[in-house]
Amino acid sequence: MTHFALKSKKVIIDGDMTSACVEIKGELIHAIHPYDVHLDCEVADLGELVLMPGIVDTHVHINEPGRTEWEGFNTATQAAAAGGITTLVDMPLNCIPATTTRSAFEEKLAAVKDKLWVDCGFWGGVVPDNIDELDELLSSGVLGAKSFLIDSGVEEFPEVTAADLRRAIPILAKHQVPYLIHAELDSCGLEPIAIGDNYQSFLESRPKKWENDAVALMVEMATEAKERGDDCKIHIVHLSSAEALTSIDNAKKSGLQFTAETCPHYLTIVSENIPNGKTLFKCCPPIRESENQNLLWQALKDGQISFIVSDHSPCTPQLKNIESGDIEKAWGGISALQFGLPLIWTEAQKRNFSLVEVSRLMSFETAKFAGLDKIKGRIDVGLHADFLVFDEKSTFTISNEMIKHRHKITPYVGREVMGKIKQTFVRGQQVFCNDEFGTKPLGKPLLKGQF
Repeated sequence: MTHFALKSKKVIIDGDMTSACVEIKGELIHAIHPYDVHLDCEVADLGELVLMPGIVDTHVHINEPGRTEWEGFNTATQAAAAGGITTLVDMPLNCIPATTTRSAFEEKLAAVKDKLWVDCGFWGGVVPDNIDELDELLSSGVLGAKSFLIDSGVEEFPEVTAADLRRAIPILAKHQVPYLIHAELDSCGLEPIAIGDNYQSFLESRPKKWENDAVALMVEMATEAKERGDDCKIHIVHLSSAEALTSIDNAKKSGLQFTAETCPHYLTIVSENIPNGKTLFKCCPPIRESENQNLLWQALKDGQISFIVSDHSPCTPQLKNIESGDIEKAWGGISALQFGLPLIWTEAQKRNFSLVEVSRLMSFETAKFAGLDKIKGRIDVGLHADFLVFDEKSTFTISNEMIKHRHKITPYVGREVMGKIKQTFVRGQQVFCNDEFGTKPLGKPLLKGQF
């Protein structure tokens, strides 16, 4: 059993930054002591480096099995460790088979064996044809389930209708797990817009109204369900449109269990600065204008948006159509798994967010949302010894060469950011240190009911 301690003048504990010495025994935090305590174990003094709870990223597309050429658990979880992420939750689509049945979930669990560098939970999926099997899926260890209200881009994961939602919501409510919704609804009846390499045309092709109407539909569905006695946890993934915030706020005030997340790309990139033909910036919903971005940051400050996650959605360079610059044909998704904390910290400082607030938005709130808060998301006695060591003042420029995920592409290449992840610990084991990984993957699957 490992027994050691980490001490720092800057440890994030209980919503504060303080000096402390954190003692670890085995996989757990054993005790929290004053900084100058004497212990009968090895004590590493981190000085002014920040000791933070490991990041919990609840929105990651890993695509294994079936589309492992896009990404895989080995490379994705290495990138996560390099980014200070100690726990992630894998999305149910882009893999083949999609995680919509117990047997598909079992196939995914077999695929992760000996490949996890960090701990990993899993979302299931709700599609029109699996609702009769949803109860069995939700009993198999997934942490919740996700649906699309619009074409997902892959045929294995079709969108659901209002009728499907009415069938699925009572089952999700019974299990008291989140129902994650990709909230875009093609409700405008727009004539198809010629996009080509023009980013502004792409932005116009997926207007805010699509998100606004989808969120409004989910509020209606949740209200209707609650009146029937089914109080479901509805969650809007990757919120882009700030115009939908009013509906979200009203839903919360009316007593619904209704939450939303947003992502680093919506908080650090603005549409005005995206050149035509740069397909690496394409995602759905799209990155919007600076005024919209300001409102998203304010919503984080006000608690209307609950947390920040990556929505790492990788694919092959060929599918991104990088050379042709054809935004219309390019796969939509941002690859940036390992850079989330530096990207957010760089921008957050300009908006008077403290590192403690950033940690809450990327560790505690995400762990709580996924039902992992009894073991993850904060530095407290009895929880998993998951930490990142952060040099909050160091700067670096993102390059292709430093990327750990499978394909060395990201829209952030050339951007200078502040904050370096120096070390990452998962359940008391150092998995990343100064750009080097441990000797073997030590992460574990996290199945509902087993922690």
